[in-house]
Amino acid sequence: MGVKGFVEGGIASIVAGCSTHPLDLIKVRMQLQGESLPNPQQVHSLRPAYALNSAAIPHNSVHIPPPPLPRVGPISAGVRIFQSEGVAALFSGVSATVLRQTLYSTTRMGLYDILKQKWTNPDSGNMPLLSKITAGLIAGGIGAAVGNPADVAMVRMQADGRLPSSQRRNYNSVIDAITRMSKQEGVASLWRGSSLTVNRAMIVTASQLASYDQIKEMILENGTMKDGLGTHVTASFAAGFVAAAASNPVDVIKTRVMNMKVEPGKVAPYSGAIDCAMKTVKAEGIMALYKGFIPTISRQGPFTVVLFVTLEQVRELLKDF
Repeated sequence: MGVKGFVEGGIASIVAGCSTHPLDLIKVRMQLQGESLPNPQQVHSLRPAYALNSAAIPHNSVHIPPPPLPRVGPISAGVRIFQSEGVAALFSGVSATVLRQTLYSTTRMGLYDILKQKWTNPDSGNMPLLSKITAGLIAGGIGAAVGNPADVAMVRMQADGRLPSSQRRNYNSVIDAITRMSKQEGVASLWRGSSLTVNRAMIVTASQLASYDQIKEMILENGTMKDGLGTHVTASFAAGFVAAAASNPVDVIKTRVMNMKVEPGKVAPYSGAIDCAMKTVKAEGIMALYKGFIPTISRQGPFTVVLFVTLEQVRELLKDF
């Protein structure tokens, strides 16, 4: 029965991850907005407008910083990616998404299912909310530790297109990314930001899975709707909103720590999660921790809906096995 939970959760997670990958990519790009400004030597390679402005700046005034890049919303960000990098860019890092869902989500969904069966009250058939949250925290933390290498690779592959051509990593696939990171930066780099990944996964899993089960139970107990597609969609969308609101600040810091480029002999941009959070808030304000929230909920909502609707369907298909 335990293995079945891993299989069902894995299939649902991979389907949900691949179908919402472009939204996740846009979220990552938006979370990196404002992280750093181009220096005068790089200006000409970034944007035509900057190239024009830099030409008008005297050479003895290079200390004047270029104007900041304008902030854009998710639709504008998606259009820019499409126009400048092509439609294929919206699926940059999708191989890493598949591997991440295979490792991380399969593990967390399977473990949650095992704990749910163990802690469910045999008389009522329900599990107390606190037990749901605890199960989510445990399952999410273990799943994140297992899937962190794929998570780092995914973030880097999604963020690569925003860099000047000379600075891009140009990973061919998730295997290429993990191999090169291991050789160039050491095996430990595969677990860069792992504390953040674990913390985020614990928050997401606890809020997402516990919310879904709790809301679904409330709907069925109150007789608002019958157990079916409508109930699954309603409960999953609400769970997606809860998960997005709870996890976004950790997600922003995680994205920046994983994406930072550490060069030999040079000081890393961030010494850790707390340092990244402090620098981000100091430079961009407290609301910077909610950068990418619109694409986060835009992605988390559909992802959670697809995840649980697919999961319910897969469970129905495999109920006799």
